[in-house]
Amino acid sequence: MLRFTPAPLAAAALLALAACNASTDKPASGAGALPAVELPEMSLPTLQEVTKELSQDSYEGRAPGTAGEEKTVSYLIKKFTEAGLKPGNDGSWTQDVPLVEITAKNVSPLSFIGGKTPMSLKYGVDFVAASYRVQPQISVTDSDVVFVGYGINAPEKGWNDYAGVDVKGKTVVILVNDPDWQTKEAKGEFNGRAMTYYGRWTYKFEEAARQGAAAALIVHDTEPAAYGWNVVESSWTGTQYLADSKNGGADQTAANGWIQLDKAKQLFASAGQDFDALREAAKKKGFKAVPLAGVQASLSFDNEIAKKMSRNVIGVLPGTKRPDEYVLYTAHWDHLGRCAPVDGDDICNGAVDNATGVAGLVTMAEAYQKAGAPDRSVVFLAVTAEESGLLGSKYYAENPVFPLAQTVGGVNMDALSPAGPAKDIVVVGRGKSELDAYLEKIAATAKRTVVNEPTPEKGFYYRSDHFSFAKLGVPMFNFGSGEDLVDGGTEAGKKASQDYEEHRYHAPGDEYEAIANWDGMLADLQLYYAAGRMLAMTDAWPNWLEGDEFRAARDKSRAAAKQ
Repeated sequence: MLRFTPAPLAAAALLALAACNASTDKPASGAGALPAVELPEMSLPTLQEVTKELSQDSYEGRAPGTAGEEKTVSYLIKKFTEAGLKPGNDGSWTQDVPLVEITAKNVSPLSFIGGKTPMSLKYGVDFVAASYRVQPQISVTDSDVVFVGYGINAPEKGWNDYAGVDVKGKTVVILVNDPDWQTKEAKGEFNGRAMTYYGRWTYKFEEAARQGAAAALIVHDTEPAAYGWNVVESSWTGTQYLADSKNGGADQTAANGWIQLDKAKQLFASAGQDFDALREAAKKKGFKAVPLAGVQASLSFDNEIAKKMSRNVIGVLPGTKRPDEYVLYTAHWDHLGRCAPVDGDDICNGAVDNATGVAGLVTMAEAYQKAGAPDRSVVFLAVTAEESGLLGSKYYAENPVFPLAQTVGGVNMDALSPAGPAKDIVVVGRGKSELDAYLEKIAATAKRTVVNEPTPEKGFYYRSDHFSFAKLGVPMFNFGSGEDLVDGGTEAGKKASQDYEEHRYHAPGDEYEAIANWDGMLADLQLYYAAGRMLAMTDAWPNWLEGDEFRAARDKSRAAAKQ
């Protein structure tokens, strides 16, 4: 799950933030008076200690349901206790999260017959696949293949890529992202350059299942996917985790996966079709799905299944005046576990992603304890199974320990950046909620420039744990420093981001020893502290702006809370 990983900002500029209870600015949006906060020093030793501990080989990549989880949960309870937090779940430090662990074994080649040239694709190299069905064997045999464009069914937009075609029992081939992802501005049928949920791979598999497809294959293309094939391979070739369900995923497709772009082009050519021409046609409303006449797909594999109980770790610092109102800090503790080896190393340690974020929770808790509890309670939530589809945060949001109607807002910390201090702050989802006013105050005091995300087509807003809470109405901060580094400017920032994405992201190279700069991370934590502390010291209830997709959920929950 590639997420927005911005470069950090300079700490020195933030130290001018004033004393704790002043409240002078009132945003035009009506979010209420905005208190200024005094930024404490963040403990570098704590940040480094926790990051180093959690990214050791002995934790085996912190996969849910493994010995690595046991070590992680025990260690976090120890550090939360030392930081002065209280157990957050009615006297317990943890919340059980029921998961199903599925590992594909004996995966056959993905074969296509009936075209001009039979094809046999190699697992991991040419394609990846897994099943959301909890059953021991998966078999897709002689399944007709249909190209369904972007695989979108959006009645409110009058758009249906499945119109006029029956794909029950068939294999659908789907393009990643939205039809208008190449639009330069965030305007258009699907918000132009800014991805909607229809562009996410998760949606495409969900819709294929609703349409009754036997298998769904997304064509991997690096730019619209926003990550290279190496990320797909490492994320899909190991153990997968699903939320436990009563029907065992019987309503899902038998197989979901990805195929390489060049293999998709060969497949279409074998069926007498021009892939590039069809891809262009799929951008327009009214596109009709195209059967690859005569072509049939086959794939089989075994599933090694285990039902396991994973855990979210929850600590709380009770508020002094309104303890039944909550501000939330989240970070995911899990990573990929063992993954595709590089130079003989098969442990994806996840130092930056997301040992740094969890270390940030502990460091933040220490800072809150030293500064004294704010008016509202502050919840520190380390969630499981983010890498498997935000499963831990989704479970908490749907089964909250602290009612979402009483949760003011929150800050999600997913991968603190080691690139170095930056001059700007990038906001993902800017213009969606009244939280913008809080961030603008912090930025103005810190003399930073607030900018929109440079790559809205990558859909970062839907790709980390804040989304689980946002879609149920809770406004969540999603920001970080941009690429305009103090040392080297945007050229250096882009180079650092590209280097991490290509060589360490979701790979064994994401290790503690590879982190060379901690100053920016500390400054990031000061910003996150300021954002959460402001929420905890005001009596306002920030909302989503009128017309936003999450506004109705917030209005409904707050109305119920006032009854």
